[in-house]
Parts: sequence; structure tokens; C-alpha cells
Amino acid sequence: MTAADRRLPVTLLDKDGVQLTVDDAVATVTLARPAKRNAQSPAMWRALAEAGRLLPGSVRVVVLRAEGQSFSAGLDRQAFTPEGFDGEPSFIDLARGSDAELDAAIAEYQEGFTWWRRNDIVSVAAVQGHAIGAGFQLALACDLRVCADDVQFAMRETSLGLVPDLTGTHPLVGLVGYARALEICATGRFVHAEEAERTGLANLVVPAAELDGAVQDLAAALLAADRDAVIETKTLLRGAVDRTYEEQRAAERAAQARRLRELAGLAE
Repeated sequence: MTAADRRLPVTLLDKDGVQLTVDDAVATVTLARPAKRNAQSPAMWRALAEAGRLLPGSVRVVVLRAEGQSFSAGLDRQAFTPEGFDGEPSFIDLARGSDAELDAAIAEYQEGFTWWRRNDIVSVAAVQGHAIGAGFQLALACDLRVCADDVQFAMRETSLGLVPDLTGTHPLVGLVGYARALEICATGRFVHAEEAERTGLANLVVPAAELDGAVQDLAAALLAADRDAVIETKTLLRGAVDRTYEEQRAAERAAQARRLRELAGLAE
């Protein structure tokens, strides 16, 4: 294949600090507010949700990356001012609403964080520098995390009198256990690269200059596997925590039977 034959990446979204490009089976979502250290806003969360809806069915791997020295400094502090963001209700206004209205608003914000673990894709976060609060939770939303050696994770919500509410608590407990998750959230301390790799928060830690290359290598390895087998395996693994040992054995048998029939051309 010549360079002329190869299709260039296609940009499907570029709004509110979020860019989505697709290159065959790999999609890249980029946080693109480097001047504000990729601080997040409700508009960014809606753009992230839109990126998930726009993914073509051909995509198998989604890479989440960020421009600049920080992955994301978390929630833009403008959210806590009386005026909030232009065209958005302030958090103070939201707090004055009914329970149902407040629940619906937070549920909408969460939608930008929920699609990354869909069974038909594998998502990989490339994390450098600070990943704080909402930034930490966005990295946790992905299946896998490749981190630069300067990474600094922190869950700072409790210092603001808040709780982590952007879907990060479930994966955090699953990765590091209840006690360590509580300590990380309650103290708001930084988790650096060595601890992140040791505790499972990071699948791999590399020098910052090698981050993009390491993510590309991982994406290539994921694409080398059979797509349907990866989907079935991911489904099995995600459901394992809620099954007994015997239930998981049965789920494995059922999944393998489907794969064997598919490979033999006998699938219904």
C-alpha cells in the first residue's frame, strides 16, 4: 500500500475542547484545552458523550489523550462561581432545583464517562501530568491506562465538600480495593507513577516522551486479536465480579460455544 492509498484520519467532532478523529479501526478522543490544563465543564462532558455516539461501527480501539502537559486538572473552577458558565445553570442554581432535576443534571454529566467500557470497543487512556478529580475519573472510565512517568492522580472532591460523582468510584474500588480507594478519596493525596503501576491504576508506565508510541503499540496488539473473541472475553471479564465461581464457569462455556459455532459457520 502506498502513502497515497492510505486514508487520512477523519475528524468527526471538534467542539467544546473535545476532538474526535477516526483512523480505520482506531478512534482518538483528544482533550484540547491545554491553556486551561484541560479543565472540564458541562459542555465538555456533553461533547464527550457525543463522541461516543459518533463512533463508527468499524472502530475497535478508542484512545483518549490530552494536549499539553496535563491530562486534565479536573473541573473548571468557574463552575463554583455565582455566574457559572455562559449558557449553563450554575452549580448553585442546580442545587436550588428539585431532587429529580438535580439527579437528571448529574446523570447527563455522567454520560460523557459511561460509554468507554462498551463491550464492542477497548478504550485506552494516555495519561500525562495531572489527572485530578474529573480528570482522574475520566482516566478511570477507560478500560486501560498507559501513563507517563510524571503522572499525578488525585481525587480532590472531598476537599471541596463534594463526592466523586462522574462514575469513578466503581472502577477505583475494583482496581485498588475499598480501603485504598477510601484513603485516596478522603485524603485527596497524589498517586504518582510508581504507586499507580504497582496498585493497578496504570497498566504501563513509560517516560513521557514514549507515551504516544507505547499507546500505539498497545492499540496494534489489541487489533491483532480476533474482534469477536475480544468482545466475548471483555463481556466475560466485566461480568465476573457479579457472578459466583460456578456462574462464571457456565458463562465461559456459553461464550466458548458461541465462538466455536461461529468459527464453524454454524451460528444461528
